[in-house]
Amino acid sequence: MLKFPVLHPEILRALASGGHASRVLITDGNYPHVNRPNPRAPIVWANFVPGVLDCCTALQMICQAVPIEAVHLMAPDKTGAYALASDPPIWSRFREILHQYAGFSDPPALLPKPQFNELAAGPEVCLVIATAETAIWANVLLTIGVVR
Repeated sequence: MLKFPVLHPEILRALASGGHASRVLITDGNYPHVNRPNPRAPIVWANFVPGVLDCCTALQMICQAVPIEAVHLMAPDKTGAYALASDPPIWSRFREILHQYAGFSDPPALLPKPQFNELAAGPEVCLVIATAETAIWANVLLTIGVVR
């Protein structure tokens, strides 16, 4: 399934073992990494210091390594302390990366936090990359497609 050499051995192993319809979860620094994703999926701890490694770098790397069939984003709350009136600013960068590196132009599916977390805990998740992204609402779930 791979289309680009990835240097990180745990990421490479997980992507190589995941096939069509497997999912990769890239999380920001606020995501509850231990008690939310699929417990069988390996977690690559790439959260070295705030901002290093960020979600955009991880997304670019995954887009270069495997074909992307679908993208799900954790949608902001409509009310409360973390509600946003518009899309989180990082989403425009996500769209640019998806288009440039994966040729993906469909709009990402937006899921409220409970539904996103439920999907992220599913058996299809083959890899979790815990980043140190400081932007909020920067969690992305990628579905691996087919190499054409």
